[in-house]
Amino acid sequence: MLKPKVLVGCPTSNHKEYCLKQYAEAVKNLTYPNYDILLVDNSENDEYLKKIKKEGLPATKGPYFEGARDRIITSRNILREKTIESYDYLLSLEQDVIPPKDIIEKLMRHGKEIVTGVYFANNVMPDGTTALIPLVYKLTDEKTLSMKPLSEDEVFKDQLMQVVSCGLGCVLINKKVLEKIKFKYEKNTFDDRWFCIDAYKLKIPIYVDTSVRCKHLISGHQKWSQIKK
Repeated sequence: MLKPKVLVGCPTSNHKEYCLKQYAEAVKNLTYPNYDILLVDNSENDEYLKKIKKEGLPATKGPYFEGARDRIITSRNILREKTIESYDYLLSLEQDVIPPKDIIEKLMRHGKEIVTGVYFANNVMPDGTTALIPLVYKLTDEKTLSMKPLSEDEVFKDQLMQVVSCGLGCVLINKKVLEKIKFKYEKNTFDDRWFCIDAYKLKIPIYVDTSVRCKHLISGHQKWSQIKK
């Protein structure tokens, strides 16, 4: 029996060149039998697109805008449309996130419409120090929609649990969800947060499989403070 067809990809730009080779090796060696890859490059020129293709990765050119948020959501919506047209799922896998080889099988086995793996990012704490936190959040107050990251105990216990928000770094999304939700941003918030808000409003639950832990290549990236949003 033919497995559901999955599109693996993400928006990207020359800011992610530092991790291109590791990402290319990872996505080309996923063990799932029925997937395609597509990166949408929104760099200002075509030089990075050529480098992506040289690594053997399918890629297309997305439009360039001065603001990073506009570039990202436009590129992500290209992936959304491709998925709706020709696939059953989108695995949103950011270029600096290196997954286990069997990430698709592991996420798909639960039969959920939205299920994410775990990766960590630097977060500035109230005292000014920096700490690594998982980009997966649980609801703490339904009235105020307050949330907090999963605890260390929750992350390192292999389990499937419902959460309220996650990044778009390693999340498997059913086409039915994408037919209802278009990627967007508002105010000072990025598209991953609004995707989760829209899912919550539509009562589409988000799950995390904490056994799927990905490497996040954050040490070589350009700081967001240096990129115009």
